[in-house]
Amino acid sequence: MMPFRLAIVLSMLVTLFAAPAALASSRIKDIADFEGIRDNQLIGYGLVVGLQGTGDSLRNAPFTRQSLEAMLERLGVNTRGFDLNTKNVAAVMVTANLPAFSTQGTRIDVSISALGDADSLQGGTLLVTPLLGADGEVYAIAQGPLAIGGFLAQGDAASVVRGVPTSARIANGALVEREIEFKLASMTSLRLALRNPDLTTARRVALAVNELIGLPTAEPLDPATVRIDLPRQFQGNIVDLLTDIEQLIVEPDLPARIVIDENSGIIVMGQNVRVSTVAIAQGNLTVTVAETPEVVQPLPFANGQTAIEPRTDILVDDASDNKLAVVPESVTLQQLVDGLNALGIGPRDMISILQAIKASGALQAEIEVM
Repeated sequence: MMPFRLAIVLSMLVTLFAAPAALASSRIKDIADFEGIRDNQLIGYGLVVGLQGTGDSLRNAPFTRQSLEAMLERLGVNTRGFDLNTKNVAAVMVTANLPAFSTQGTRIDVSISALGDADSLQGGTLLVTPLLGADGEVYAIAQGPLAIGGFLAQGDAASVVRGVPTSARIANGALVEREIEFKLASMTSLRLALRNPDLTTARRVALAVNELIGLPTAEPLDPATVRIDLPRQFQGNIVDLLTDIEQLIVEPDLPARIVIDENSGIIVMGQNVRVSTVAIAQGNLTVTVAETPEVVQPLPFANGQTAIEPRTDILVDDASDNKLAVVPESVTLQQLVDGLNALGIGPRDMISILQAIKASGALQAEIEVM
């Protein structure tokens, strides 16, 4: 029986000892970034040509028409005043990430997305497209044939679409034309930015760096930043120091948090979540309605007609036999969830139970609902 099993499982949890938390040690390279060593986002507007009648409708996409006319004029072809009706051209937005310390002449990947009402970019070629940075300067030039991850096939009465045929990618499709000025070798101090800000983690990172160098050169400024003053023996040779620092092993400290996505029923919880003494009872009201209509036939040679007689069966289960169970202190949330899973309680009911425990003040964690 469900209530008896619930009481048995929860009582067994009392005798379980909290398993020691596994050390989730990580390299500094995986939990922090060095200030100045980062990507830069680029964006551009261009035209894709060579489509097989799946491009923009020039009447519905005036920006495509204007771009096409301007491009042809630059090539010495005057189309002003003429009725252009091609479906082989599409206006697109081109995006890319410029890696740190990219030198002039290197290549980077670009992503292309349709801007108008094009049906597919399959078979298209991107024309020369300048890629701009946040400062409005051109840092790369993109061009080349597109590779899409989907396709579109259609006929007169049916069509099939797989993936997103209006998005594409060009591997090594952009050529870097301008370098970003950043002189790493001349720096006398640098800062580490933690990807998950935490005071304890920042202090552990500073202690690890000071132990490596042998001097108190690292100092946590806030939960997200650790400043490192470079010793004289490393000035001018900062790459060696950064290589040693990013390989240091540190155990990040994480807050007790539960993340719940009510739309999909996903629950993600941290290892430090604990439950204080609390009593739990779980029961659902289930109403089952079954329709079994019956056909009624008139007697032979009778003056009647066939009719359908409705028949409805209603079953109500209010789980009235469920009992209240006490969960003592020191039982971890992981053990509680394991016990609820063993009883077949679904994610929806589990989310409601966790929120109720939090409302009672017995859940020592933060609940974040997405």
